[in-house]
Amino acid sequence: MTASRCYVAAAADEGLRLDALLGERGLYGSRSAAARAIEEGRVLVNGAPASKKDKVAAGSAIVYEVAGEAATAPLAGEPIPLDIRYEDDDLLVLSKQAGLICHPSDDHRDGTLVNALIHHCGAAHLCDVQGERDRLGIVHRLDMDTSGLMLAAKGDDAGRYLMDAIADRAVDRRYIALVHGVIAPDTGMVDAPIARHPKDRLRMAVRDCDSAREATTTFRVLERFGAEGRDNGYSLVECKLFTGRTHQIRVHMEYTGHPVVGDPLYTAHAPRDARAACGLRRQFLHSYRLRLEHPLTGEPLEFADGLPRDLREVLEGLAERSLGRTGAGEEAFARIAAAPVPAVEGVPSLLQ
Repeated sequence: MTASRCYVAAAADEGLRLDALLGERGLYGSRSAAARAIEEGRVLVNGAPASKKDKVAAGSAIVYEVAGEAATAPLAGEPIPLDIRYEDDDLLVLSKQAGLICHPSDDHRDGTLVNALIHHCGAAHLCDVQGERDRLGIVHRLDMDTSGLMLAAKGDDAGRYLMDAIADRAVDRRYIALVHGVIAPDTGMVDAPIARHPKDRLRMAVRDCDSAREATTTFRVLERFGAEGRDNGYSLVECKLFTGRTHQIRVHMEYTGHPVVGDPLYTAHAPRDARAACGLRRQFLHSYRLRLEHPLTGEPLEFADGLPRDLREVLEGLAERSLGRTGAGEEAFARIAAAPVPAVEGVPSLLQ
């Protein structure tokens, strides 16, 4: 079963190839899927068939066919282990394991955090404030290979509150990242807008274009590690998000010339084979601290999360190269040492 939808091209779409626009705006799952749909005659521009190479004009009406909602089966709950740190009638705080995708997509219809939440809470007891049944309970996301603390909401009132609080910068989210290179200043701020990469839809980039969105990240250096062999040293940093753009920390740290260790996408300035050299199968990025007010009671809530085993082992391997911890580092490691160690270390396919 299929359904037809209409997209009216905006000024920012002017001059884009038709297949690129359909993929970049998320109207199809990928640019190649969009190209197939165009070639099969399932896309019309201003009522006429088009070529995938045609350039889009602002104001054009693009009618495209997609799989109808009736063809999509309701999501099922799955007994995926969850490391829940706090739960009441309104929200959950959990430590997400590396390798777990937050919600279904065209490529992953099951095995996600949403499937796990449905199994744990029941679909009727998860918020649906985003209006998409495949995102029940989700108020913000972590990348698949990023581990650590995140929020999920049960009621719609709690969901709306948490989404607004995140947008208003009222939720304090801190991440631990190991990045390439020795960062000289103890603190820094990256205030640079982010948009989809112009040539690679899987990546984001710092860009000056109409579709770019404000993005601000601050960081504090916790510990530095000297260079050795073919690498250029490392810095362990705490990053604080003031906005929540896709891949924000990863994009911003690459932009500074210090990409996150183990990141498979944002590799500018990273030494060759650096990911394998550290023994990582994913990026060294962990959401370790979360502070907020309870959405209904206003009670202050604060959580900390210890480092997963794979990240601890990387730091243990670098210990002899340490140039010393900063004051911020001593503070952060004291908090980490007192925090629970993640009970679910990662999905087997990622960490084997």
